[in-house]
Amino acid sequence: MINDLILKIEETIRAIRSKSPSEIKLFHHNDTDGLCSGTILLNAFEQTGHKVSRFSLEKPYPRVLEKIFTEKDQLIIFADFAGKIAPIISEMNKGRNMVIIIDHHPAEKTEDESVFVIDGELYGLKGDRDISASATCYLFSDSLFESYGFRGTEYSHLGVLGAIGDGFMVDGALSGVNKVVLRTAEKKGTVRVEKSETGETYFIKLGSREYPALYICSVLDTLGGVGYYSDGTAVGIRVCMKGLDTEISEYLEELNEKKDSIFARETELLKSSIKTTDNLQWFNVENRFEPMGVKMIGVFCTLIRNQDFLDDTKYLAGFQNIPDKVPGFGNIKFNSTKISMRVSDKLTEEIRSGAVPGLIDILP
Repeated sequence: MINDLILKIEETIRAIRSKSPSEIKLFHHNDTDGLCSGTILLNAFEQTGHKVSRFSLEKPYPRVLEKIFTEKDQLIIFADFAGKIAPIISEMNKGRNMVIIIDHHPAEKTEDESVFVIDGELYGLKGDRDISASATCYLFSDSLFESYGFRGTEYSHLGVLGAIGDGFMVDGALSGVNKVVLRTAEKKGTVRVEKSETGETYFIKLGSREYPALYICSVLDTLGGVGYYSDGTAVGIRVCMKGLDTEISEYLEELNEKKDSIFARETELLKSSIKTTDNLQWFNVENRFEPMGVKMIGVFCTLIRNQDFLDDTKYLAGFQNIPDKVPGFGNIKFNSTKISMRVSDKLTEEIRSGAVPGLIDILP
């Protein structure tokens, strides 16, 4: 399991060093796990002498991939997504670039020697329990430093934080590889654990201060989601490196006020405008959530799913237009809409009893 994953990491690093890339393009997700992954890789490569261009994506959209793979002779890294579409990436790349995918979601293998897929799911690990993308990135960074014969900055605490952000708990505590990484961070003094009858509570040291890990997760999710189009992911990287300061705290307050205002306005609008069919209730915020990222349509659906003005026997679907740009990467003509679906507590019980199909069955 983990030994086979480590062997794949070491193979990938040997290939990188044989190529000696002058520049690396790093694409990572914008949630806590993705921001932790991006921070680990950005710093690990820079500390080993590489120049890195960093971009945060909400999804590896096909239009974005098309633009990425118009160039050649690059080292391209995807972190916290893209494992499932490795064969598609292989076809789009056509061997022109070296591509590394570091993920924890279900993945597909490829025989393409230019595409390296580092994903615990391919080595008997559960990506929703045993290992996060950030924990995988920590293992990668550790091996990268070792290949250069020195110890870089220790990033095990960020591997732990990403796993906490994705909610990878078994009986209230981290498990599997995530727990192994946790033990390393504990020894380094960057994560502290408090045990209770219900599990474990984690505290993380960023800069010179200690914070509740769950609080930092909420901070990073806000920066990456609400602040996606206003430099929030860059601020998230700063938080991962040094923690909070007055400027970041004020920015967070602005983002939360913006989110609360947009959500309150949309909730009032929906009370008189929700659309329904026999089994579905739905709405389209179009561009009214701007400048928030499209992840926020799912957050909003979760927030309202049990409210009285909705029918708790019907599925809930929300739509949000995808802006035609990727921060720092440029304009992309998406002409696309994001859909998120949620169900009420009542409908959840019916799904679990088998009375009605779940979203995993109907949404695709």
